[in-house]
Amino acid sequence: MVGIKDVARQAGVSVGTVSNVINHPQMVAEDTRDRVLAVIERLGYVRSETARQLRAGRSRIIALLVLDMANPFFVDVASGAERAARETGLGVMLCNSAQNPRDEADYLSLFSEQRVRGVLVTPADTTGANLENFRRHGIPFVFVDRVVPSAEGCSVSVDDITGGALAVRHLLECGHRRVTYISGPMHLAQCQDRRTGALRALEEAGLPVDRLTHVEAERLDVAAGRDAGARLLGMSPRPTAVFCANDLLALGVLQTLYGAGVRIPEDMALVGYDDIEFASAAAVPLTSVRQPAFRMGRTAAELLIAETGETTAATHHHERIVLQPELVVRESSLARPRG
Repeated sequence: MVGIKDVARQAGVSVGTVSNVINHPQMVAEDTRDRVLAVIERLGYVRSETARQLRAGRSRIIALLVLDMANPFFVDVASGAERAARETGLGVMLCNSAQNPRDEADYLSLFSEQRVRGVLVTPADTTGANLENFRRHGIPFVFVDRVVPSAEGCSVSVDDITGGALAVRHLLECGHRRVTYISGPMHLAQCQDRRTGALRALEEAGLPVDRLTHVEAERLDVAAGRDAGARLLGMSPRPTAVFCANDLLALGVLQTLYGAGVRIPEDMALVGYDDIEFASAAAVPLTSVRQPAFRMGRTAAELLIAETGETTAATHHHERIVLQPELVVRESSLARPRG
């Protein structure tokens, strides 16, 4: 690898002169500057941004650690964060914990080694131990799609209790009285909150909470949705409506039911959550609770940038921002139950 000393030796100048040509060209005589630039071009020298950042004590990279990059929801979150970062001259290091606390710990260790400017994180470790250890390095972080459990950081989340209530309230208004909630692992706060919202909708309607049956899937993906769909087929009586904790689960349920000859929505209504792009493109367009994923990522990045900015860090106050979901009604829920 060509270094700055190689450039200086070839150009017959000091390392300081090469540095000035790169960082303060107006300070170097034109003929010297041209000679150094010619050597840089010939040798293919690229300055070490990492070394420069270490000397300056500031990184131009923020890290984003998400739960599942296979989920289009987190792709939209990442797009929002990347847009905010680029507008301020920063880059984003995107990593995927795959819902694995051990992978999360490894990435957080990498972030501390690289001394990133800050971290946007959707935690996989529900104990909080990984982030408690990371906190010791003094690198700011912002929770994304989670509420930070203390006053020591910012968070941007969605009101998932309201989202769950929107979904089940819609199904009740369509006449359904036997509803099944299909969640991912219930240690995830989102799955808990969406169920709380579903139960709230039942209570508002004066219905007993046992009208909501619950199927807990091992993951929040299409394959787990297909497995959950098979469990629905074995229920007696079957529910007339299903609310899934995310769209990937709902799409998997739709595949299984469709393959078994169950008509959506005539035999069973279906509602998802997130409103990913594929929801509207499904064989039966999917009713879904829309989360403002792009806005969530952008807002979280803006909070982190403010907390780490040279002119804004001193006046920064931690914020907990809660965005509101909305119900997007499509064909998958637009039928009243039979009988």
